[in-house]
Amino acid sequence: MKKIQVGIIGGAGYTAGELIRLLVNHPEAEIDFVYSTSNAGNQISKVHQDLVGSLNRVFTDTVNPNVDVLFLCLGHGNSVKFLSNHTFSEGTKIIDLGNDFRLEADKVFDGKNFVYGLPELNKTDIQSANYIANPGCFATAIQLGLLPLADTNLLQDDIHINAVTGATGAGTSLSATTHYTWRDNNFSYYKPFTHQHLGEINQSVKQLQSSFTSEINFMPNRGNFSRGIFATLYTKFEGTVEDAKSLYSNFYDSAEFTFVSDDFLHLKQVVNTNKCLVHLHKHEGKLLITSIIDNLLKGASGQAIQNMNLMFGLEETTGLGLKGTYF
Repeated sequence: MKKIQVGIIGGAGYTAGELIRLLVNHPEAEIDFVYSTSNAGNQISKVHQDLVGSLNRVFTDTVNPNVDVLFLCLGHGNSVKFLSNHTFSEGTKIIDLGNDFRLEADKVFDGKNFVYGLPELNKTDIQSANYIANPGCFATAIQLGLLPLADTNLLQDDIHINAVTGATGAGTSLSATTHYTWRDNNFSYYKPFTHQHLGEINQSVKQLQSSFTSEINFMPNRGNFSRGIFATLYTKFEGTVEDAKSLYSNFYDSAEFTFVSDDFLHLKQVVNTNKCLVHLHKHEGKLLITSIIDNLLKGASGQAIQNMNLMFGLEETTGLGLKGTYF
């Protein structure tokens, strides 16, 4: 059987690097080209140095318009620009890892209807889709913490969220808050109550619970570690913690990568995996939900491969049997 031919746009960043690593070891896919105008002609392993000995290919500044699937790993707002200037075959499926097509108002572009690619929410639609808007990293962790409550119309009050992401969440470009001397031994918040992922979070909650009108208060934080998202969410909940565990376990019963844990969580359980782990704790009238993911895998490239598998009729877990970096 012919392998899925893959093109990657924006090949020098963290998410593209993770995609390449996953695809090099994917049994049903192979890389056709990796596009990067700033690195054209350079060895891919010169930028993604852990690929030395695994991939002997160079970046290109041309595309093959007939690839089976195209991954867009561009900065937010740049996918529309790229697709406006490049044409691909009608048979080419597209998975955008940016935020250009995630919201209902933006999902149709040039006749292409993008499906929001959270498998735990839209698996059936993803299986028949040609175009996918891959969720944001914070949005993935937070939605997987909230959706079982929304599905049973139990979000009846404001939601409070505190979540911290690693330095890779900011991308490869240097800024004042990504330099080692600033990030090391440091901690800060940013975009309080206004983070761009709130739009897709609210959209997914209302997809399951149309009556939801309460506030989602989100405080994003920068951590002094490389990768991972640790999110804590709490809201009013009248049932017992056993009720909540039953509700969450039922919702994720057929999910391949999302699991409810009885134990308190820590990031090393999910780093370098495509898993999301969820823990529940009841205090008086509030339910505390902890949700953890690897921001570059379940929060980006791993979920993109998960979506590719679904789109091409493969087992959802194909190429994603990753070992966590626990020690």
